[in-house]
Parts: sequence; structure tokens; C-alpha cells
Amino acid sequence: MSQPDPQPALPFLPFALPEIGDEEIAEVVSALKSGWVTTGPKTAQFERDFAAFLGAGGGSGDLHCIAVNSATAGLHLALEAVGVGPGDEVITTTHTFTATAEVARYLGADVRLVDIDPATLNIDPAAVEAAITPRTKAILPVHYAGLAADMPAILAIARRHGLKVVEDAAHALPTTRGGRLVGTLASDATVFSFYANKTITTGEGGMLVTRDAALAQRAKVMRLHGMSRDAFDRFTATVPSWYYEIVAPGFKYNLTDIAAALGIHQLRRLPGFQQQRERLAAAYDAALAGLPLVRPPRAAAGDTHAWHLYVVRLADGAGVERDRFIERLYAAGIGCSVHYIPLHLHPYWRDRYALTPAMFPHSQHAYERMLSLPLYTRMTEADVARVADAVRAALR
Repeated sequence: MSQPDPQPALPFLPFALPEIGDEEIAEVVSALKSGWVTTGPKTAQFERDFAAFLGAGGGSGDLHCIAVNSATAGLHLALEAVGVGPGDEVITTTHTFTATAEVARYLGADVRLVDIDPATLNIDPAAVEAAITPRTKAILPVHYAGLAADMPAILAIARRHGLKVVEDAAHALPTTRGGRLVGTLASDATVFSFYANKTITTGEGGMLVTRDAALAQRAKVMRLHGMSRDAFDRFTATVPSWYYEIVAPGFKYNLTDIAAALGIHQLRRLPGFQQQRERLAAAYDAALAGLPLVRPPRAAAGDTHAWHLYVVRLADGAGVERDRFIERLYAAGIGCSVHYIPLHLHPYWRDRYALTPAMFPHSQHAYERMLSLPLYTRMTEADVARVADAVRAALR
């Protein structure tokens, strides 16, 4: 008697996928056909639309939005514009991607890494205040996984000590704190990311947001080689306007119109994207309840979590080490990742500042037990159920 054919293996479920629709594709085609593919009218529209989106979300005052080719570029421009330079110190969390900290080193400043709150995994305000020295120039908080950091406490510390605040909001669109969108708070600047796995994407890209007109003007000049006029102004004028001056040794950080074309429509879809991420996170919460896992914290009542990441931690008694757990999930066809290998464990940061895990007990403890499960808008609740089944099997 013949045996039944085995069931085909399910396709691999990746950790993240962007959602690109016909509107984005048509806008990119429009940019290509227009003849203007670098920074031009679509980038300008994306900047205006982004300011309008934040303004509609409870902001007040004039918001300046400067599109850049990465959030790393935006952080670099922001720190440069607030005056960070050689001899200064910038305080940030060890529990982040290296880009958050490396931009201070670009400017010749030193980095003071601090620990996280063990519940939220966000930077610990008490640790920030304890790390302040006479050399401290700025605080660079990270809104981890899409949950807002304790910005009221951080901004109060900055006011007491006369420090600048630049928010790394790479995970935090459209996160709110106290009912206000990140990007409209009282910091000096906020920087968003549009990398491929973020809540909206332009492939590569970012946005620097500030209410400080002088900071915005400096960032615009430094975004493109330190030119006194950008190419769009010069090449679209109706009278000869070829002349420009180099007023500073700037950078090459402009966003292209091809990328901005994606951003225009991704931004319009953001409310729906966030709602889908919220639904998926709720489905995970229900499916993983009762397992030996620490599920991610939710936003306070009335606030919004962007749900860029869904990060779980193995609880005591889980019966499996994190690395083995990830191996079992991959064997079951489930992509996952770890956010992050803390900076104090990387050779550059460890050796430069003589860092040890004991200096960052909360970050170290979280890192040894954490992994990020797939979370992206193209997922279905059936995908969540499949991941949860794999998680349960991996914990056995």
C-alpha cells in the first residue's frame, strides 16, 4: 500500500518585508520620466507632506523637515548643527545600533554609553543624569522598537544641565508620548529612518525634523557639500543662477527624488500600516500568553506604539538558551533577529572606552535572552499563529 505524499514544507517566513503598492511604483516611474531623479520636486513634496503629517498629529509651531539619504546622515547633521565637536561628549544608550553612537565620533566627540530601563528597554533617564560631565554637550535617546523613551524626564534633565537633545526616532513613526507625535516634542531635533524594514520605507533614507530655523538652515547647507544654494534651486530658476558659494566643508547626504517618490505614498499609507502592526502585535500577545517569555511592553493608555519590532525575552526557566531557540525557529522556517548586540560588546566601543558587561547589567541581561519575531504589514494573523506554533515547539 502506497504511503500518502508528504505535505510540502511551508515557505520560509522572513523577518521583514516592505509593502510597496502600485501608487509608489507609479510615482517612481513619474520621477524617472520627469528627467529629475536626484533631489528635486518630489523630495520637496515629501518634506512638505511629512511636516503636514506631524503637524496634524498634535504638533505646534513651524516644523522644518530635511530629507536625507539615511537616518545616520540625519543624526550626523543634527549633532553637527547643535555644535557637537572635538572634546565634547554625547550620552546615548548602549542598547542600539552603532549608527546612533558613531555619528558623535565623526565629529571628534566622545560617547558616554548608559544602561536601559529593564522594563521598557529604553534609555534610563537616571543613568543619563549620572553620566553627565562638564564635557557633555548632548543627549541622544533612542525610542526602542517603537515605544517612546521617557522624554519628559530626559528633556527636564537637559534643561537643568543646559544640554541639547537629538532624538533617534528610527523606530518611532508614528509613536506618540503624552498624546504628541515623536517629532513634535521639545527636543532640538528628531531623526527618522526609512530603511527597508522600517514602518515606512524609501529603500534608504531619513528625515531630520526641527523647529529651530537656524539648525534647519545649517543642516540644509551641510546636506549638500556646504553649498549656499542647492541644485534644485539653481537648475530650476528662470534666470541664470549658476553661481553658488561653499560656506562649509559639507557632506553628500541628500535624498533622491526616486526615493522620495516612494516616501510620498508610504507616508499616506502609514496610519493603515500602524493599525496592521498593532493588530499583529495584539495577535502575538494573545498567542504567546502563558509561555515562559517576557512579551514587549505596550504604550501607556492614550499613546501609540509604532510596533517597528516585536521583541520577546526568554523568561527564567524557559529551558532553552537564546541562540539555540533562534536555531530551532530557523529550522521551522521562521526568520528572526536580535535587536541589538549592545555596543559595549563590540570591539571598537569596548576597547576605546574600556567597557564591560557589568557596567550595563540590564542591557546585558536583556541581550542574552532576547529575539525579534517577524512583524511587517504583509503578514497575516495566520502567519502569527504559525510563528507562535514554532515558538511553542522551540520551547519544548
